[in-house]
Formats: sequence, C-alpha cells, structure tokens
Amino acid sequence: MSVIPWPYRLLALAVLGVALVGFGWIKGASHVQAQWDAAVQQQALQTAAIRERQAQATVKVVTQYVDRVRVVREKGDTIIKEVPVYVPVQADAACTINRGFVRLHDAAAAGELPEPARDADAAAAGLALSAVAGTGAANYQTCHENAEQLRALQTWVREMKVASEQ
Repeated sequence: MSVIPWPYRLLALAVLGVALVGFGWIKGASHVQAQWDAAVQQQALQTAAIRERQAQATVKVVTQYVDRVRVVREKGDTIIKEVPVYVPVQADAACTINRGFVRLHDAAAAGELPEPARDADAAAAGLALSAVAGTGAANYQTCHENAEQLRALQTWVREMKVASEQ
C-alpha cells in the first residue's frame, strides 16, 4: 500500500479548495447576475406602467382642456357678436373715447406705467365705444382661455405625480 506524501496531499487539498472557491464564485456571480437582470426587468416593467398611466392622464387632461377652451371661445365669440346689441350706434355717437383713455388702456394691457397725461390726451381718439367693448370682450376671452390652460397644466402636474406614485 502506497502512502501519498503529505506535500502532495496538501497540494491536492489546496487545488480542491481553489476549485471549490472558483465553483462557488462562478455560481454566486451567475446568481447575482440573474437577480440583477430580474431587478432591471422589473424596473423596466414599472417604468412602462408609469409611462402608460401618465399617457392616459395626459390624454384625459388635454381632452378636458380642449373641451373647456372650446366652450370659452364659443361664449367669447357670442359676447363679441352681441357688442352692437349692447353698445348701439347711438351710444357710439354719444360717447367720445379720448386719447388719454387709449394710452392708459394700452399701457395697462402691456403691463407698463402710462406716460404722464398731457393736454393732447383730452382730444378724441376717433375710436368708437363699441370697438372698446369688442376689444375688452376679446381680452377677457383670452384671459379665460389662459386661465383654463393654467388649470389644465395644474391638473396635469397633479395627475403625473399620482401616476408616478402608484
């Protein structure tokens, strides 16, 4: 019976240990990679679901916005068409719009302070009261459209937050 010398036994034990560590390393690495791949896939699915919910919310908000703006425009257009009924020709003839009013109105519309008033501002501007009423109605129509746009944007931001948190 031959006995294997102890240095060979030690070497065989070391080779066996290295082989076991190598095998464990490879198996562990593939297990970690599989977990990583599963986590990445799960995250991709969650991202796709969030994007789908956000897209649905966007369609909903845009549809509501378009409907509301259409109603605002229809009402505004109706009001503008009614200016001659509410401000008849006799009112145009009876009311003189002076240059000072026009300058003040234009400065306010631009968000600026008007220039100081002058004597020339008292003169008639050649502008009819009905034109002022029509411009005012159109400006309010635009203001209401902007308000609807802001409301829709606020709703959209809230919907995006809710869609992201689900």
